Amino acid sequence: MKGFYFITDAGLSRQGIVSDVRNALAAGVRIIQYRRKQESTKIMYDEATAIKALCASAGCRLIVNDRIDIALAVDADGVHIGQDDMPFEATRRVLGPHKIIGVTVHNLAEALEAERAGADYLGVSPIFTTSTKPDAGAPCGTETLRAIRSSCRIPIAAVGGITLENADAVIEAGADMICAIAAVLTAPDLIDALSQFQRKFHHDTT
Repeated sequence: MKGFYFITDAGLSRQGIVSDVRNALAAGVRIIQYRRKQESTKIMYDEATAIKALCASAGCRLIVNDRIDIALAVDADGVHIGQDDMPFEATRRVLGPHKIIGVTVHNLAEALEAERAGADYLGVSPIFTTSTKPDAGAPCGTETLRAIRSSCRIPIAAVGGITLENADAVIEAGADMICAIAAVLTAPDLIDALSQFQRKFHHDTT
């Protein structure tokens, strides 16, 4: 798990979530998180079904944020849960042993607990101040990211306030994956913006 970690955002999308995912795949993204807030289950299911088909054709992993039922219904590769979502152990029981489970963490203690529980990767958030997730909390900075990297062996996705200008520092601090929601979805050319982030991983997006 390495490279750009694409998270959908209906509020920032200009062409629709499914179109955004199509463009992300065209830019070489290999992990997509379907995140959709305050929408009906029917719409979420329909969108996730369409995205799953796109990801399957491109050999891309699909992770569903929060909604374990949607992930199971469309046979997504896994889910991403936060500190206030269903506990990890219960999530694992529902999903079974083979699905990916990512966990959002904000500090070293949470990271160590998530790894101990069996998380497949960590979503360290927010690295910097972000406007795309109002309840994200105070930024943890690259020093916390560096401390988590030195103590945890599983992959790390860094999220929150990341731009092309600070992405190198985030990768240098230990992020295996980076997500920059606003930086790509508000860019004039989504594919070009994603490609610039991907190049920071030296074209290694496996």
